[in-house]
Amino acid sequence: MPKNHIGTKNEKSLHAAIKEMISLPGDQLEVRVDGYIIDIVRDDLLIEIQTRNFSSISFKLRRLIQNHKLRLVYPIPQLKRIIRIDPSNHEIISSRKSPRSRGLIDIFDELVRIPHLICHDNFSLEVLLIEEEEIRCNDGEGSWRRKGVSIIDRQLISVLGQVEFRTRRDFLRFVPDRLNQPFTNREIAEETGISIHQSRRVSYTLKKMGVLTEVGRKGNELLFEKAL
Repeated sequence: MPKNHIGTKNEKSLHAAIKEMISLPGDQLEVRVDGYIIDIVRDDLLIEIQTRNFSSISFKLRRLIQNHKLRLVYPIPQLKRIIRIDPSNHEIISSRKSPRSRGLIDIFDELVRIPHLICHDNFSLEVLLIEEEEIRCNDGEGSWRRKGVSIIDRQLISVLGQVEFRTRRDFLRFVPDRLNQPFTNREIAEETGISIHQSRRVSYTLKKMGVLTEVGRKGNELLFEKAL
């Protein structure tokens, strides 16, 4: 295959690469457990890799953690290169660095969908901060937000960091100790350098998880305190 040519078959490259990277000798791959196919089974631990949103697997996770220890592995692209290919011959048209910078705080974009699972003793979360290539094709079949451009594949380049959350207390890292209690979403945003929109997602999720408690109001803003 030519150097500047990329196939368009979506083989879920990112998912496959992460599974290969984290697998250990003795692991069982693609095993059926309680009617579900599990990416990796390691002794009594089930490991699921999710590269997209959590909504699609929330029911599956909720069922499995009733009887099994389960670790959810989720990659966040801290660095991304966007590669566009020609829909007619699949050759590379352009390659550029994405201007969007993502970090660990972006896990709340997904945690807001499953805050109740974090509280379960059988559940843990592993976040991988990665560098990836995203392959796009202007085939007219993609999201309207991208004006019909499809994401054909995502490819793992490297892992830049790894953070594991085993208990609710691990999420206190998102609530700086220097915050005076009680505190508002605006004060969270100012202390952490995130947007108000992000801080609201953080406080909502942490409240649902029992990490924060809502204790009143300061004008039009909610007031929170640490619950742990």
